[in-house]
Amino acid sequence: MPSSIAELSEALHRGGEPWLLLFDIDGTLVDTGGKGMAALRKTAIEVFGGAGPPLDLAGSTDLGILENLYIHFGIEASDEQTHAFFEAYHRHLADSLESNPGEGMVLDGAVELLETLVTREHAQLALLTGNTSLGAEIKLRHYGLGHHFSFGAFGSDRANRNDLGVIALERALAVTGREYHPDRTLIIGDTPKDIACAHAIGARCLAVATGQFSAAQLMEAGADWVIGSLREIQLD
Repeated sequence: MPSSIAELSEALHRGGEPWLLLFDIDGTLVDTGGKGMAALRKTAIEVFGGAGPPLDLAGSTDLGILENLYIHFGIEASDEQTHAFFEAYHRHLADSLESNPGEGMVLDGAVELLETLVTREHAQLALLTGNTSLGAEIKLRHYGLGHHFSFGAFGSDRANRNDLGVIALERALAVTGREYHPDRTLIIGDTPKDIACAHAIGARCLAVATGQFSAAQLMEAGADWVIGSLREIQLD
């Protein structure tokens, strides 16, 4: 395995055994300027009658967040209730992004990296995110990144993020017909939960200090590599 960022960049640049590259969204590819949090708050007020407790979104799954809201409001979870919550959330998220198009941004280096990686036959791009599948689609479409990803594992699949790695590997096999080994699977994220998720399946984690965690915190959490932005991955 590569032992440095330079060696990782070189490994991604050259051919050979294919890599499965699983990207987080928030804090890694984009910064919505708090639109996700605002949409969750509006949805909680609409569905439950109150904003609920403080929410920790860093690396959390949307299903996990909803489970905590059920507990807070003393509501028994049901498929019908869950469907209603996310239907309202997706509406608020899309409205918030569309009504404030100048807020939020694609993070440094993301566009260039994705556009380069899609030209590499030995690199398969996919998502591993705490967003629901539709929430991910809404965000990535708004920021012009959605066409890079055809599948992934999502926060609507499982509440526990550590369960998403196995799902991503299964979907990669189903979509591409190729079985990716964990040691050729790289999770790219910005939180300790991304790191834990990678290590739960024996994969590696490239942590990006573009979210709320510093490079030192990400290294302490066990990241295999830490960079300041995606621009540091040089593939040309």
